[in-house]
Amino acid sequence: MKSLASKIALITGAGSGIGKAIALLYAAEGAKIVVSDIAEAGGQETVAAIKTRGGQAIFVKADTSKAGDSKHIVDEAVKTFGALHIAVNNAGIGGPLAPVGEYPIDGWDKVIAINLSGVFYGLRYQIPAILASGGGSIVNMASILGKVGTRGSAAYVAAKHGVVGLTESAALEYADQRIRINAIGPGYITTPLLTNSLTKTQMDALVGLHPMGRLGTSEEVAELALWLNSDKASFVTGSYYNIDGGYLAQ
Repeated sequence: MKSLASKIALITGAGSGIGKAIALLYAAEGAKIVVSDIAEAGGQETVAAIKTRGGQAIFVKADTSKAGDSKHIVDEAVKTFGALHIAVNNAGIGGPLAPVGEYPIDGWDKVIAINLSGVFYGLRYQIPAILASGGGSIVNMASILGKVGTRGSAAYVAAKHGVVGLTESAALEYADQRIRINAIGPGYITTPLLTNSLTKTQMDALVGLHPMGRLGTSEEVAELALWLNSDKASFVTGSYYNIDGGYLAQ
């Protein structure tokens, strides 16, 4: 039996990269998928790919930095499929690179709004819907930089640390109400966001930060997310799982 059979799953940032890989894998495992992204073309491509493979999915365009949009995604999930059991709060951006003393204020505000407030807004509306559906599981996408710092990315680091703390608090609040909430901390992953913005020299430098000698893939992260959102992880909540080729072990 497929591990997510009869489940309704909502995934933000599912138009490309890790979010798309998660959406495709969850659909293959039997879930009906609500694909959300601010980029409509990418989101529709994910939906089309799911349907081509025999799955069911809808697209909801949304900006997760807006509370109303996060509510709208949940409302559409329940309206279309009748319930919500699983959510993956994956949408995020990298933001500007600058020392704290020179960091652009508008850049800080945007990164915090999407990467941290966006996860809170997701939880705020997903949790009541999951409770009404009899329980379920949520995965929040943090980062290795949710545990350690790095130069030049203060907003991103602060937001991802916040995601880990938010995950732990929410997990404690709902542990006895049949909702599990966990966070994933990927290392540097080969996604369009990375490969389209860095030179080969920069990419090689990133590879050198990982003891395994390579970057991760979106599909590898998706497999971890699948386990956490499945009944196989039924005693796991409030946890942070890094998937980083050994980055944090150094």
